[in-house]
Amino acid sequence: RTSLPMKPHFLSCCVVLALSVSAFSQATPPKTRAKAIDASKYPSLQAAFDAVPEAGGIVLVAPGDYEITEPLRVKTGETRIVGSGAATHIINKNEEGKPALVLEPANIEQDKKARLWRVQVADVRISGNEKSGDGIYAHFIQEIYLEGVSIDHNGAHGINLVDCFEDPRIADSILTYNKLCGINIEGCHDIVVNGNHFEENQDALRCADGFNLCMNGNNIDDHLRHGVVIENTYGSVLSGNMIEECNGTAIILDRDCYGITLSANVIAHHLEGGIDLRDAWGCSISANTFTIAHKFSVRASKDSGRNTISANNFCNTHIGGADKRPAEDKTPMGTDEGTGILLAGTSDTTISGNTFGGLSSAAVWTDGACQRILVSGNIVTDCGRKLPK
Repeated sequence: RTSLPMKPHFLSCCVVLALSVSAFSQATPPKTRAKAIDASKYPSLQAAFDAVPEAGGIVLVAPGDYEITEPLRVKTGETRIVGSGAATHIINKNEEGKPALVLEPANIEQDKKARLWRVQVADVRISGNEKSGDGIYAHFIQEIYLEGVSIDHNGAHGINLVDCFEDPRIADSILTYNKLCGINIEGCHDIVVNGNHFEENQDALRCADGFNLCMNGNNIDDHLRHGVVIENTYGSVLSGNMIEECNGTAIILDRDCYGITLSANVIAHHLEGGIDLRDAWGCSISANTFTIAHKFSVRASKDSGRNTISANNFCNTHIGGADKRPAEDKTPMGTDEGTGILLAGTSDTTISGNTFGGLSSAAVWTDGACQRILVSGNIVTDCGRKLPK
């Protein structure tokens, strides 16, 4: 074949491109570029984290037990810590209340405006003891992303996010047996908590002083106190969650909450109650299923109002001609139970389109003076079972 000669202008473009690439390479020396770090080549995990350049990078942590007595600290943005699943196990032996893993700007004490962006942790297990601190403590991390982490037996919160204001995300993780909350979130907004499992923490999740919490598709089981506690937060949605067997209440809205939707959750088997509107305004409670809630399924206090409670099912363990559990049992958790809506001095509330069946309590009852209450279009059957005749 005959080769065609290159045209002069094409050769000029190639030369310019080569010079541009060369200039870029010289302007970005290797030591400042983001890089991949194999933690096994360093004397400790902390040394590996410290080796991440200012531009960030990824730290790959091999399987193994990593015992620590002082917190591991990540001080660079654009950094991802990746383990090998639960086989990468960070064990916090500290007994002075210190966290296992701290994500925080190194100069935060000198510069209160310091922030790190896009720090990520994935596929590791972090455990502690009754005297240790948080599993993961994150402070001033923007767009933090935690996924596939197993956080258990820590002496404080499993995950504690403080002022991680921009778009925090926690997904596909398991948080168990932590002394305080599975997840504690303070001062954050546009929060995503999806597809996680919580078991036997004190509370599953607490979100305070923020807005736009999106909590969907989580499984919350066997908590020593409450399920989800939301305080001074607005514009949020909890939907499609399974919340079972809390010794306290499944969901609490308190301290100036407003504009929150609680929908399509299954709320089962709580010794105190289902949803407690302690200080909540303009909220919608819809399409939830409440069963075996012992004192109330929904309670609305005098500090709450302008709420809508609609299209929910309030039931006991009835399965068509019989109850699955006995009327009385040696333990409260083994007893058939069902309760309705307690209006404790609230106002401006619509209760419509609900089904109330087989309840020990009335479908709706009041404690204290209530104003402007509309109760219409509901079905009530076999209620007041444990009330005086």
